[in-house]
Amino acid sequence: MTTIPDPAQLTARLIRCASVTPDEGGALVLLADLLGAAGFECHRVDREGVPNLFARWGAKGARTFGFNGHTDVVPPGDPVSWTHPPFSGHEAEGWIWGRGATDMKSGVAAFAAAAIGFVTETPPPDGAVILAITGDEEGPGKHGTRALLDWMAANGERMDVCIVGEPSNPDRMGEMIKIGRRGSMTLQIEAHGIQGHAAYPHRARNPLHALLRLLYELTEAPLDEGTEHFDPSGLQVTTVDCGNPASNVIPEQARAVINIRFNDAHSSESLDRMIRARAAAISADTKVDFAISTDVSGESFLTRPGPFVDLVAGVVREETGLTPVLSTSGGTSDARFVKDHCPVLEFGLVGHFMHQVDERVPADQVRQLARIYRRILERYFA
Repeated sequence: MTTIPDPAQLTARLIRCASVTPDEGGALVLLADLLGAAGFECHRVDREGVPNLFARWGAKGARTFGFNGHTDVVPPGDPVSWTHPPFSGHEAEGWIWGRGATDMKSGVAAFAAAAIGFVTETPPPDGAVILAITGDEEGPGKHGTRALLDWMAANGERMDVCIVGEPSNPDRMGEMIKIGRRGSMTLQIEAHGIQGHAAYPHRARNPLHALLRLLYELTEAPLDEGTEHFDPSGLQVTTVDCGNPASNVIPEQARAVINIRFNDAHSSESLDRMIRARAAAISADTKVDFAISTDVSGESFLTRPGPFVDLVAGVVREETGLTPVLSTSGGTSDARFVKDHCPVLEFGLVGHFMHQVDERVPADQVRQLARIYRRILERYFA
């Protein structure tokens, strides 16, 4: 007979696996053993040294509900700063302590326990449950969930809908569901001029002046006023430097970095074109050349309110008594990859202590999250 794991105890066991990106630390082995014993078909989908786990209960191609999450964690810093050792999974006075307690071994434990309980006690006759768990969410993100989705496509696996179990609630369980995320991109801008003496500027070409002009143009007005489901996009200059130690020398080059968090009024391509066009106009006027490189972490996306969102919001409301706000706030998550595969939203714990020294989570909150996930599965396959 399958034993349904207690999600809080499973969280503690996972914390004891020191799975700092990209180390697996035994976390995926633990989950594969538990899921396999419950009848899940499990596959390791490691790529380029990144550990990943795919698990499916039910027939391939059946109506399928998916969960996505990660077991990798950020480094704990100096262990001496912690009240309890960061990989102890210490349980005291209703709290579970350790790195990953909030982000997001508790979320993985909750959906794993919910899925095992569901398929053991109320299995749907024509449904399937998939768990796609990565060890690379806190790292570069190139060979984690992306690798799982590539493997699924190559092997005929498909999720119809998916919940990413990231912490989604700012202060109270049930107050927020993430139905989308802003896009994120970083641009490295280099301006190349002609070095010269500050007393003879006509013999030089100051790249800082041209670069500052470009930065002013990019920041003097907002990119937009927001859209139906998104706040206004934001452009931030994060560094400006020319490496010049002399006060009487016009530098030869200057560099700046900007980060843009953008809504669905833009794409990374449209923003890149706009910035390059402005740089080209300033270059034509100043004769300072610009070189721009762009790195895109993800595009903006939205899962529009409808049956899937309504189902999840209804269960959350029943379990917590709160009507969740449908939000697109925050940074990026692996939902930015899943959205190309199927409709996706994020719902998880309160994120107060993620990435902090003394990261911890209330044990009862983990159990409540597992109950919510279990009820969502029951409602979806009803």
